[in-house]
Amino acid sequence: MNRRLALLVLPLLLAVAGCTSGTADDPAPRPAAAAAERPSPFRDCTGLSTAPTPAAGTAASPGSATATPNAGGQELPELTLACFTGGSPIALRDVAGPAVINVWASWCPPCRKELPAFQRLSVRAAGQLQVIGVNSRDSRGGAQSIGEDFGVRFPILVDQGEALQRELKRNAIPLTLFVDADGRIRHIDATGALDDAQLAKLVRQHLGLAVPA
Repeated sequence: MNRRLALLVLPLLLAVAGCTSGTADDPAPRPAAAAAERPSPFRDCTGLSTAPTPAAGTAASPGSATATPNAGGQELPELTLACFTGGSPIALRDVAGPAVINVWASWCPPCRKELPAFQRLSVRAAGQLQVIGVNSRDSRGGAQSIGEDFGVRFPILVDQGEALQRELKRNAIPLTLFVDADGRIRHIDATGALDDAQLAKLVRQHLGLAVPA
């Protein structure tokens, strides 16, 4: 009886010992870790509803308080766009001006040519106005690469359906909107790639702000 019991129990003990040994020597393969997504080169959009203010110890540019842009101008369209870096979508009418909004895409040669000038403007005019990009009908990878290669750091909204262009009845890009402190569009530029001097001139002419060229 004892022998029969031993014969029945022995295979079970060997089976248990084999599973334990196999688990120790040959651990179950772990799923490969997903490739980390490249960090966005662009700033997030959390501050777009806050009006720009000069940094402590700095003064407004000469002439910025006395210059008077032309009266009129249309309101920004009632559109809500995603931010490239994620987070809550941004309603365009919540963007606090003054602001320069540049509509661009990585496949557009004049857009690529002028983007570094907008980046420099965002640095030179910090505290006076906001520089914002709207990436239109583009791939995320293409926009990301342009931001990395050209050192673009200002916030980028995403408009894959060209909703902003349709609202403005404009087909071509690049497109640049000059928006005053009341959220009204004072000028829309569609002349092609803008350089530093042209941007400074347009900001002074339409927003009444003097920024270095």
